[in-house]
Amino acid sequence: MGTPANIIVGSHVWVEDPTLAWIDGEVLSIKNNEVHVQTSNGKKVTTDRSKVFPKDMEAPPGGVDDMTRLSYLHEPGVLQNLATRYELNEIYTYTGSILIAVNPFQRLPHLYDTHMMEQYKGADFGELSPHVFAIADVAYREMINEGKNNSILVSGESGAGKTETTKMLMRYLAHLGGRSGVEGRTVEQQVLESNPVLEAFGNAKTVRNNNSSRFGKFVEIQFDKTGRISGAAIRTYLLERSRVCQINTPERNYHCFYFLCAAPHEDTQRYKLADARSFHYLNQSSCIEVEGINDAEEYLATRRAMDIVGINEEEQEAIFRVVAAVLHIGNINFAKGKEVDSSVIQDDNSRFHLNTASELLECDCNNLEKALITREIVTPEEIITRTLDPESALASRDALAKTIYSRLFDWIVEKINVSIGQDPNSKQLIGVLDIYGFESFKINRLVFFQLFELYERPNSQNVLKQMVI
Repeated sequence: MGTPANIIVGSHVWVEDPTLAWIDGEVLSIKNNEVHVQTSNGKKVTTDRSKVFPKDMEAPPGGVDDMTRLSYLHEPGVLQNLATRYELNEIYTYTGSILIAVNPFQRLPHLYDTHMMEQYKGADFGELSPHVFAIADVAYREMINEGKNNSILVSGESGAGKTETTKMLMRYLAHLGGRSGVEGRTVEQQVLESNPVLEAFGNAKTVRNNNSSRFGKFVEIQFDKTGRISGAAIRTYLLERSRVCQINTPERNYHCFYFLCAAPHEDTQRYKLADARSFHYLNQSSCIEVEGINDAEEYLATRRAMDIVGINEEEQEAIFRVVAAVLHIGNINFAKGKEVDSSVIQDDNSRFHLNTASELLECDCNNLEKALITREIVTPEEIITRTLDPESALASRDALAKTIYSRLFDWIVEKINVSIGQDPNSKQLIGVLDIYGFESFKINRLVFFQLFELYERPNSQNVLKQMVI
């Protein structure tokens, strides 16, 4: 194959750059498979013809709001268009029915207020500037007018803004399908308030993001024949269990641990908690506090959100007892026992945390200790109990903590679902899938199989109508 016909000497092109990813330049000469380019920063680059892409010299200075209008829909062209719009504070761009969102890393309340919702309500797709509300509106209008059930897929790398995008989608759908002037807890209020509850127990600070969802979530919002929200169901996937026991600077563990350590004195005293820095599962990272997150205030906000979604005070007490117990379990350490490959509780401090954990979990302290330092092997003939060395006991401790926390999270989700309730008579629904770590869909098919299973209903369309990246 020869050099592409649209790239000749004098052509303006894009070539790869180790710092900028792509840089523009002008072709000086072409010989066989080699293209020699003078880049805009004054360097001369020789590269393979397959790595040279034409630059659109007629592209508008402010970019285009739908990239299907680009002359060249290749990687450097797409990135240049997104960068150009980003510099103009335009964070949304369409590619057909797909919406690409670039995280602004700042609050932009004017983009998501009630006035903006009203603007997009019922507007034709593409009539207004690209926006996440437009995606939700299309899904809602097709459901109402054409009887199509739709799903909105929110995908992207950590820090891309998936969590906030999902919340905005749900807010807009609640705006369209909500009941104005209704007192008490409504379904739409419970759906929205499920977000801060799940974030408290499933989100954490990561390298790229102060509020990163460490689990996948599919929210099925059901509507009655008038288009009002009548029920909902939340399904979660792939909670990052390892984070419970192991973190590195500058990341944090799940928010709820820090919220609880910053709770009012009567609460921390009841759970026998100290400063977050005193717990092994938290102090492995030097990051304890996060700018913009007031852990004490968030603890109270989480409690209020729990009230709204239907988790009563007794259940809240049980939840935070378990959270505190996990912290205490992490502070149980072991020393070598008298027998070979055996271990014992290391010291009085570890004994205190063992006793406290058993109190909070309402289990027998001796049985908890035995479960940590021994292992039972079941054979057809008998049950064999073997002792564990200190290293194995630590692994057993961490496995217990991860299992307890994972089951707590699942219980919270199920409790929210029971409280909100599903509408068995609903024949109209919109799903919102927020999933992390699934940038390669050729490899990661699991979520899609599960997603489609949710739509095995006579009236369902089994389609992913819109995508937000």
